[in-house]
Amino acid sequence: MSRILRFVAGLVLIGLALLIGSYAASRADPIVRRLTVALPDWPQGAAPVTLALLTDIHLGNASMDRARLDRIVDQVNALKPDLVLLGGDFLAEYDKAKAPVRSRLVAESLARLQAPLGTVAVLGNHDYNTDPQAVTRAFARVGIPVLQNTALQRGPIVIGGLGDFDTGHADVAAMSVAMAKLRGADVVLTHTPDIPTPLPGTIGLLLAGHLHCGQIVLPLLGPISVSPTQRRYLCGVVHDGNRTVVVSAGLGTSTLPLRVHAPPDLWLVTVGPAKR
Repeated sequence: MSRILRFVAGLVLIGLALLIGSYAASRADPIVRRLTVALPDWPQGAAPVTLALLTDIHLGNASMDRARLDRIVDQVNALKPDLVLLGGDFLAEYDKAKAPVRSRLVAESLARLQAPLGTVAVLGNHDYNTDPQAVTRAFARVGIPVLQNTALQRGPIVIGGLGDFDTGHADVAAMSVAMAKLRGADVVLTHTPDIPTPLPGTIGLLLAGHLHCGQIVLPLLGPISVSPTQRRYLCGVVHDGNRTVVVSAGLGTSTLPLRVHAPPDLWLVTVGPAKR
């Protein structure tokens, strides 16, 4: 019996150690991933621009509090991006009562971002399904525009902000019309990368998040919460013809505050003219 008890105790200790390690991984400083992308229609004479992509903050669960988000903002500022793009899912869970306070905390922290071309955001499924107005109002108070199927220009870049497809808020046609009125190199920011509606061919870069690179990725089984149909846009860089798709693992976590073989990350993407 003592051998059995020792075996069970050993399993419990191993499980506890894995749980603690997975929780610690969910709160680790994000890995900085870098990429250079040549964009069509780059304005002649314009210098390259470095974009910082931050997604899936999910403030409100054990993986993300205001103190951790402030540290990440300091990390981003030290990287000196020209423009910061926020890919949605600012809120954890689906607690509408807590949404105004959480939105304010996120906005106050992100207002500290320092980039010459500013900060631009779109909403994610957690935001739309909780309280999109609370997030939008909080961001408006600190001067961060939230795009939904519209566009704006920052330097040589036209940023199209596409609403989240998973929650039925994506309107590619409306966004495309808004982008066509501006002149620059086209970049689309959205939350969910798997967009069944074709994007205009002028868009050379799509930036997204949503799937957290699987968040919990087990040996042999792979990502346990991601369906096979989602795995093309699970994580990292995907090439769709002449378009580059960048999918971030995000900063926070959804549901369980755990990460296994899917560390948090942020992207620095330098965009500029194609080589001739």
